[in-house]
Amino acid sequence: MTILGIDPGLATVGFGVITQKAPNADPEFKDCGVIKTPPKISLGERLLMIKDDIEALLDEFKPDAVGIEELFFTKNVTNGLLVAHARGIIVEAVHRRGIPIYDFTPPQIKNNIAGSGAADKKQMQTMIQRLLNLNKVPKPDDAADALGVAICAGRMA
Repeated sequence: MTILGIDPGLATVGFGVITQKAPNADPEFKDCGVIKTPPKISLGERLLMIKDDIEALLDEFKPDAVGIEELFFTKNVTNGLLVAHARGIIVEAVHRRGIPIYDFTPPQIKNNIAGSGAADKKQMQTMIQRLLNLNKVPKPDDAADALGVAICAGRMA
């Protein structure tokens, strides 16, 4: 089973791809990275870039399931709304293909990966590195976060 994890954003969307032979089997790293959009183009152009790149990932990896981090914001509502647009485009692209979607809040991901909903970024990255048997912590941070989402989805799928 191939699982795509997504850490949504407008400027940067993290993605992580793992494979898993069974729900309780150890996940295996396949790929990770980011989709970046330039800040000086219109919102519509940025969303179209994200959609095109997500569709390219779906074509390349043909995931059996997709995990997407839910939005969690308290301070910058304007930024949160912009990220919500990007998340919506991602959900639509995945849903259109009939791929199951698993949604997780940041505390759910932290609890699932590190055993505590209050785990910090360093703890999370170390656990993701260990769970995927990697030589080093995956970079950039958005890609590492997306791998955490993929691991969570793999445990649910």
